[in-house]
Amino acid sequence: MPDVRSVLAAATRQLGERADAELLLLHVVQQPRSWLFTHADDMLDTDVQTAYSALIERRAAGEPVAYIAGRRGFWSLDLEVTPATLIPRPETELLVELALQRLPPDASGSVVDLGTGSGAIALAIACERPRLQVIATDASVEALEVARRNAQRHAIGNVRFAHGDWLTPLGAQRVAMIVSNPPYIEATDPHLRQGDLRFEPASALASGADGLDDIRRIVRDARAHLQPGGWLLFEHGWNQGEAARALLAEAGYAEVFTAQDLERRDRVSGACLAP
Repeated sequence: MPDVRSVLAAATRQLGERADAELLLLHVVQQPRSWLFTHADDMLDTDVQTAYSALIERRAAGEPVAYIAGRRGFWSLDLEVTPATLIPRPETELLVELALQRLPPDASGSVVDLGTGSGAIALAIACERPRLQVIATDASVEALEVARRNAQRHAIGNVRFAHGDWLTPLGAQRVAMIVSNPPYIEATDPHLRQGDLRFEPASALASGADGLDDIRRIVRDARAHLQPGGWLLFEHGWNQGEAARALLAEAGYAEVFTAQDLERRDRVSGACLAP
């Protein structure tokens, strides 16, 4: 039987990178990463090898590791993800950080996460601000079920899940903050047919000819659901900061801004409803 070191080396050659090979092996054996350093000379039995080879083949065909393993870390949470949900990405944590900066630790009231998907943003905010009520909306019933399971798994009880398109589930309710990571890729962008994006739900990625259709709708409709002084924050593409600020200014919001991610790319824009 081959040992851990040689099996990993073979998988790394097949995939062209070691990180994914390690993650998938750890998923099969259900061990932390430290296990690799202390068990490199261990022999792997046939069942483990077979299961691992099947996962490596799936990854070699382009399927995202997060969908193969069914998990992705975000903020301080380990989240279930499925092909019904967008895979949470590290750059989206900037949106959570900006939201928390505007929500005092003892904040109460309600915050809405539009298009919650796996629940990543909603659950991160709810976890950090337990006195808040977070409302997580999504047009996908399947995505909401994943988000509910993530909330239950982490025992986060201050989140309510609502099925519907964007702000529709709110009715006439007004809230202190609206956050969203909406679709913002141009419908004709060739990247949609490449890499991991091929496997993610198109409805969570693309939004019209310039990628701004859903952002336009959110900017337009959020005013009717924000309390005076309430904030709207949303993620967008690296080249959409100027357009996002223009949409917010034209709609009459105050304190319009764009924040950059760690790679100094425009990533999140926002503004408040003037008191």
